[in-house]
Amino acid sequence: MTRALTFLGIESSCDDTAAAVVRHRPGAAPDILSSVVEGQTALHAAFGGVVPEIAARAHAERLDLCVEAALEKAGLRLTDLDGIAVTAGPGLIGGVLSGVMLAKGLSAASGLPMVGVNHLAGHALTPRLTDGVAFPYLMLLVSGGHCQFLIAKGVEDYQRLGGTIDDAPGEAFDKTAKLLALPQPGGPSVQAEATLGDARRFAFPRPLLDRAGCDMSFSGLKTALLRARDALVAEKGGITLQDRRDLCAGFQAAVADVLAEKSRRALETYLTLAPEQPVLAVAGGVAANTAIRARLTALCAQMGVQFLAPPLSLCTDNAAMIAWAGMERFRTGARDDFTLAARPRWPLDQTAAPMIGSGKKGAKA
Repeated sequence: MTRALTFLGIESSCDDTAAAVVRHRPGAAPDILSSVVEGQTALHAAFGGVVPEIAARAHAERLDLCVEAALEKAGLRLTDLDGIAVTAGPGLIGGVLSGVMLAKGLSAASGLPMVGVNHLAGHALTPRLTDGVAFPYLMLLVSGGHCQFLIAKGVEDYQRLGGTIDDAPGEAFDKTAKLLALPQPGGPSVQAEATLGDARRFAFPRPLLDRAGCDMSFSGLKTALLRARDALVAEKGGITLQDRRDLCAGFQAAVADVLAEKSRRALETYLTLAPEQPVLAVAGGVAANTAIRARLTALCAQMGVQFLAPPLSLCTDNAAMIAWAGMERFRTGARDDFTLAARPRWPLDQTAAPMIGSGKKGAKA
């Protein structure tokens, strides 16, 4: 298919309600005509994390407004589109269901084809949206809910090299912020404190570095920080501002060390494929952390690999990546009908063993 395509994307897998319009003609750079993201930070602030029921209700209230705004900003009507792409999983089931039902309604009313998109594929294909990266490339997806190394070999062909066996880094940052009474989201808060702290003061562990492979663990690191905080409280009756900064610095350094070493191992495996232009791409909210990004940039320079991080607006959850991933799937012949189901679990590598167990709904990751 060589003609230009214009797709609406809908994203509602967690706590960002988003809609976007993307246009692409093969041989030219994709054009993000509009991207609207409505965050829910204020709705969840009092709870120290995302409350699924509140998130689902907010998606149901905002999705149609986001779609209207995206179309208006793009200067288009629904009839000007070639298709609708929607996140069908994985994610909080109430939010995913809200997006899928809206996409079905729009498709039924307009006759436009609908394509369900794996949210992780949206992230994984973002380097092709922003930089036209050729397959295969190595993808580090590092966010609040996911942490995986994936070799992207095709639009629907991914090899998982490893990932977290418990908490994702973003989740660990959020929990660390909560333990230290810092505002959410935790990533920016912890990073801001860490820049003024001494990363060498506390001897935090580097989990799983003594184990071969690319799997990671961050739950024990969070527990180590909790114990260090409690020890300070027991000793002094509380923690000082500098204590908090040093705790954040030590925690951030430990995460950066783990991600850098595991990335090195993943790159060694990826490079055995002898890609013509080797690339390590990173996406997810944690990719915005400057200390982690600096470590990965230096690693890629040492190994002769291009390091690529999309703009922050496309690293975090957004609908432009969903529109693009849907367009990529559409060009391979993929279409979905009204039996498209919302899926709380949907691993990209269907052949890999589950990292965090399995259940009636399938592999978690």
